[in-house]
Amino acid sequence: MRTRHKDDMMFEALLSVAVTTAVLLGSPGPAPLALAAAGASQGVKKGFPFLAGILAGLLVAVICAATGVAGLLVSQPQVTLVLKWLAAGYLIYVAYKIAANNSALGNTGAQLPSFKDGFILNLLNPKAYAACIAIFATASVPAGSNLVATLLAASVCYVVAIVVDTMWLVLGGVIFKTLNDEAVLKRIRVGFALTLVVLVLYGLFVV
Repeated sequence: MRTRHKDDMMFEALLSVAVTTAVLLGSPGPAPLALAAAGASQGVKKGFPFLAGILAGLLVAVICAATGVAGLLVSQPQVTLVLKWLAAGYLIYVAYKIAANNSALGNTGAQLPSFKDGFILNLLNPKAYAACIAIFATASVPAGSNLVATLLAASVCYVVAIVVDTMWLVLGGVIFKTLNDEAVLKRIRVGFALTLVVLVLYGLFVV
């Protein structure tokens, strides 16, 4: 009976981590919109390097949050401010690459956001660190040790992040495959890019 109760508590705790991750990292934001734009540019397959970069950068954020390093970073206002401006500048650069992508439907050499772009984007993104800190702060995984609890929470967090980020890329890929019209796709890419810029400016001067 005790084991069953403990299993139920474990399931509820990990479910809470999964839901919190999906809400914080899967809701529309700069990284998800950039992934959707990459998918809408030339399909899912060519957007995978950018996705892999974003996930690699997020892994750094997850590790930093799990070990407490992220908490030290975001507790320093000057460090947070520098990261905020660097991330904003890089997001605007990624938005420019998306908007300026003159890929025709048959052009395989078009420039798209790369692995490096995705990695740097999340590596510099203070919101990624803040989201991961919030996820671990709400996680109360009943495990035998703090290390096991942290590993379980981090694993669930990262797996859910992979799923939601991939879904955004696939959403863009569906747009790419459905709208077989370069002029329309171009307008969609520019729309995504402008939305990214608006979000960046909102984050800098309003939030």
